[in-house]
Amino acid sequence: MTQPTPHHPYDDVARLDPRPDAHPEGRGLAHRLGNLLRSESSGGLLLILGAVIAIVWANTPAAAAYFDLRDLHVALPLGFTTIDLSLGHWAADGLLAVFFFIVGVELKEEFVVGELRSPRKALTPVAAAFGGVAVPALIFVAINAGAHADTLRGWAIPTATDIAFAVAILAVVGKWLPSPLRLFLLTLAVVDDLIAIVIIAIFYANDLSPAWLALALLPAAAFGLLVQLAPDFFRAHRWAPWLILLPLGFATWVCVYESGIHATIAGVVLGFLVPAKRRRGEPGEGLAQALDHRIGPLSAGFCVPVFAFFSAGVAMDGFEGMRAALGDPVVWGIVLGLVFGKPLGILAATWLVTRTPAAELDPRIKWGELLGVGILGGIGFTVALLVAELSYGQGSAHDDHAKIAILVASVLAALLAAAWLAPANRRYKAEALAERSAAQSSGAAAAGAEDASR
Repeated sequence: MTQPTPHHPYDDVARLDPRPDAHPEGRGLAHRLGNLLRSESSGGLLLILGAVIAIVWANTPAAAAYFDLRDLHVALPLGFTTIDLSLGHWAADGLLAVFFFIVGVELKEEFVVGELRSPRKALTPVAAAFGGVAVPALIFVAINAGAHADTLRGWAIPTATDIAFAVAILAVVGKWLPSPLRLFLLTLAVVDDLIAIVIIAIFYANDLSPAWLALALLPAAAFGLLVQLAPDFFRAHRWAPWLILLPLGFATWVCVYESGIHATIAGVVLGFLVPAKRRRGEPGEGLAQALDHRIGPLSAGFCVPVFAFFSAGVAMDGFEGMRAALGDPVVWGIVLGLVFGKPLGILAATWLVTRTPAAELDPRIKWGELLGVGILGGIGFTVALLVAELSYGQGSAHDDHAKIAILVASVLAALLAAAWLAPANRRYKAEALAERSAAQSSGAAAAGAEDASR
């Protein structure tokens, strides 16, 4: 998304929290609800609420009901294959693909018409992502090197940032921070999730199917061809994306899932295929903006909160469970990797790459605020839980301990980041409101002077 000129922090909030008159497509309840859900702070609160309900429920006497619901299998026969997943996996692999599609669309806009259209600016968060993957992995290996050889299988657990949780926390605690910070976090999180998915495919996937992966290219190519050839049609007819593009997107998702690669990658790929600007320089929003506007509320209001509800339920097993976990080096490798390794790797890689002519950091990003974003990078859930299960096997002691460590580290990272970013957020808010007040006073004075001269 392009930035207003001149820029001030209030403009960033206007972009993140669209006003009701930004898209005059109606003024009904559904329209007002959609505008509310397009606010990242509202979507973030719903996500956090879903996670809190899951954590509390999973640690009460009624925990069995939660886990029975999460593990309930629902099969979808498709004729040529059958997708049989638990509700928890449907949320993590299916619903979260919608969120990844929105992320892909937003990043495509930024790479084409926004802040990341400069290769030097785009390279910085990409390099930071690699640093944020490498350092936590090294910390995990260093802590577990002297332990049993089986523990080293979890070296990739602390490498991935949970995009949904991290962006939601930033939206709640950093609403007034400059938008390049959010964009930096979004790009970093997408890249390091993609790195983690590649790691899974190389080191953990035992049944990777090149045939299914090749088959996924057919519906993906059809999707890309249609959005490139007829963007105006899909933008003008609200029914068209749902009846034409959605089946192609679902077919792509099925093929990617069957290939053995984490299926959410299909959402990112399809998002990047959507054109970000109109052809021939025509005025108005591109198809990427239109789809973001229409699908965004579904992602924020349903898909992501449901994913959080099914992903965050980790049983702590009381005092005895915590004591056993604290004696496992896997736990310390994950906690220290996420809480300390992530910000260290992100800041070190950013500093190193910006010392070269190939990259630059947006001048609106201050290093102190970037540290807060680096700490947010320590929020690991979806991919981290997946890697833990692949590393140690579902239900094993190391797997249970790893899940506790991921939960503890993620909560700790969120709290530390909130505490660190809150003072800066208050400062930006005060400055933005003062600027807006001054602009209103100046406008009123100018209007009064004009009236007096008549």
